[in-house]
Amino acid sequence: MMKSKKNKTLDLPLEACGDALETCLFPTAPLTAGDCRDRVLCGDFFEIAPLLPEKSFDLLIVDPPYNLRKDYGGEVFSKKNAAAYGEFTRRWLTQIKRLARDTASVYVCCDWETGILLAPALEEFFTVRSRITWQREKGRGAAKNWKNCLEDVWFCTVSDDYRFNLDAVKQVRKVKAPYRSEGAPKDWEETPDGKIRSTCPSNFWDDITVPFWSMAENTAHPTQKPEKLLAKLILASSSAGDAVFDPFGGAGTTAVTAKKLGRHFTVVEKNPQYCAWTQLRLQRADTDKHIQGFENGVFFKNQ
Repeated sequence: MMKSKKNKTLDLPLEACGDALETCLFPTAPLTAGDCRDRVLCGDFFEIAPLLPEKSFDLLIVDPPYNLRKDYGGEVFSKKNAAAYGEFTRRWLTQIKRLARDTASVYVCCDWETGILLAPALEEFFTVRSRITWQREKGRGAAKNWKNCLEDVWFCTVSDDYRFNLDAVKQVRKVKAPYRSEGAPKDWEETPDGKIRSTCPSNFWDDITVPFWSMAENTAHPTQKPEKLLAKLILASSSAGDAVFDPFGGAGTTAVTAKKLGRHFTVVEKNPQYCAWTQLRLQRADTDKHIQGFENGVFFKNQ
């Protein structure tokens, strides 16, 4: 079936991706930090992790398989009982703890049900700082339950010495009741777009749009995260030139967003097709740094 001209979804079969897969790294021996900088590592994370250098990454963003049945390009992850999923979680937590610098931050994505199992394990390895909840407008209806349209991101740190760039992620809001003190604006400013105020970001985000078919960032990966979501995490908890790591790279959103924001990246993904898609997206990012909903240092709502 022919796609609409407006459909920008990246869903090429592997054989149509040119030499994209060949530009990935297939590790078989220990790597240095330089070896894996700005690279897509193709293979199973649990096999590759021991080959990666300790304490190499400033920011780790983890989007593991949620505890539900999902087909990832032909490989099915099945729902597990609490003990088995907890064991799986502690396996990858053990590895990323070894890879994180002492000043690193760690963000872990989940849904509400998976989060119940994740939280106790996270507290064993890191200091849990907050739980971000973001609204995803997509979601299946339920006849006997509330429709689930929220996901979570746990914010953790290795130690009490960590980076948080508040000014980079402040929210810009229009002022509904502009207050003045001695005739001057109080905590707001007049701009061509009206009266605005910069406020501290909360841990509930209702300004995220899940990628859809007419957006250039969209792929056929079943659980792709939006670049805007990743941009907030990266800007808040890293600086230009820092090293960002993603052990379950998927279609490459962490790598692409990190590159667009001037960070180094290392991602691991076992599915060759997803690795090839990541490389194609990284090639695009050489010339297109645009992030949907983020322009000139400002995050706009519902874009």
